[in-house]
Amino acid sequence: MAVLAEVHAHSGYPHHWPEEPGRWLTPDGLTAAWVAEAGGTVAGHAALCGREVSRLYVAPGARGHGLGARLMAAVEAEAAARGVRPVLEVKTSDTSAVALYERRGWVRRGTERQVWGAAGAEETVEVHRYEAPTGGRRAEAAAEAKAEGGGVAV
Repeated sequence: MAVLAEVHAHSGYPHHWPEEPGRWLTPDGLTAAWVAEAGGTVAGHAALCGREVSRLYVAPGARGHGLGARLMAAVEAEAAARGVRPVLEVKTSDTSAVALYERRGWVRRGTERQVWGAAGAEETVEVHRYEAPTGGRRAEAAAEAKAEGGGVAV
């Protein structure tokens, strides 16, 4: 949870700090989850719930070394093995995440405004909706996840 707190302080993810961070990391409907390690310490996390990529983050000091791409490759490979095409939502202001998804061939299916927060503390947030690539790119992701197994664990 220390990495999650660091990411939240640095990047504002998750948008609202969860009341129960441990529960947030293991949401209802969790299908699979991964952690990325750098230097023997946890440096990132990804989770798949059904077909939704519901968690993905990398510690600020570990960014730029491909951990986010390896986590995404693991998610994509697991989804492909389950026969599903994953989807995700990302705040439009999270330009580094948007760049990662688009580099990996994810397809933007729309942009919308959503109301987030509890009653009385709501705010409007703009998000992009993405869907994983089809066909060849999904097969490449599965092979990539197997080849890059180091650094990402289940």
